[in-house]
Amino acid sequence: MAKPSKTKRILKIIGGIIIFFTLPTLLLFGFLYLKFNEDLPEGQQGAEADQLAIQMLESLNEAAYLNTDYLEWTFNGRHHYKWYKSDNICEVYWDNFTVILDLENHKNSKVFVAEQEYNGIEKQDYTNKAEAYFNNDSFWLVAPYKVFDKGVERRLVKTEDNTDALLVTYTSGGTTPRDSYLWHFDDSGKPKSYQMWVDILPIDGLEATWEQWTTTESGAQLPTFHKLLFLGLELNEIKTLKL
Repeated sequence: MAKPSKTKRILKIIGGIIIFFTLPTLLLFGFLYLKFNEDLPEGQQGAEADQLAIQMLESLNEAAYLNTDYLEWTFNGRHHYKWYKSDNICEVYWDNFTVILDLENHKNSKVFVAEQEYNGIEKQDYTNKAEAYFNNDSFWLVAPYKVFDKGVERRLVKTEDNTDALLVTYTSGGTTPRDSYLWHFDDSGKPKSYQMWVDILPIDGLEATWEQWTTTESGAQLPTFHKLLFLGLELNEIKTLKL
């Protein structure tokens, strides 16, 4: 019997490697999808939903957050931020890039590469990337305080165990408008987790914890850890200053 050609053997090996790596991934995704995927729940807008949102903010001492002028933090050890909240300016650092991001007018933003100001053809790309990083990473830090932002819808949802949850939908702004989050609370009314219906995730209704809260120098309460499936998201080196 003739032996397979060298090319056929190579293709067979490559095919085996692809199956070896992709099949477990597909099986895992299928398992996670069947276990966690949920339809977006229906809820009721109105005074009760707004009151639940107010209770959440009161549990976190919203006044201290509103009086916080400066926030500094590192997201998952990769992106570092210095946010001058009242000026709507944030310095965003990653790798050897620094973007002084003007959140109101991108044209005023500045980009530095290896500490040298950059005005080349990719300046806008770096500015857009900094904004996307900021939108995502700041949300994991201050999302509870954004429930009354412009363009936000709030709905009261009764869960299967007959507790109140708050469904928040962002109809505009940010990087991915129309994302929805279902907040769950502990006995004190403080957020302990939310489920997500977001474009970036292929499974609807995945839950992430909001935990290890810290009271910062300005009095604002901020989380330092989230658990999402098998992943941990850390927010550290948090510093704040009052107005």
